[in-house]
Amino acid sequence: MITSKLTSKAQTTIPQPVRAALHLVEGDHIEYKIEGEKVILVKHVAETSGDNPFATFEEWNSEADRRAYGDL
Repeated sequence: MITSKLTSKAQTTIPQPVRAALHLVEGDHIEYKIEGEKVILVKHVAETSGDNPFATFEEWNSEADRRAYGDL
């Protein structure tokens, strides 16, 4: 079993064997799927739909941007 420690700021390091198994690199996004009392961690695959030219545009995709411009 692989474990990691939660910090006082609710942060943790994803252990190297997990990063390797998911082929995670710096800047990747991850998803958490909650199923009962289990959480499944998966690599987020960005939408690449031809219908949405902004599907992979992430330059201004932060929580601060959503708060500032969410009502526009």
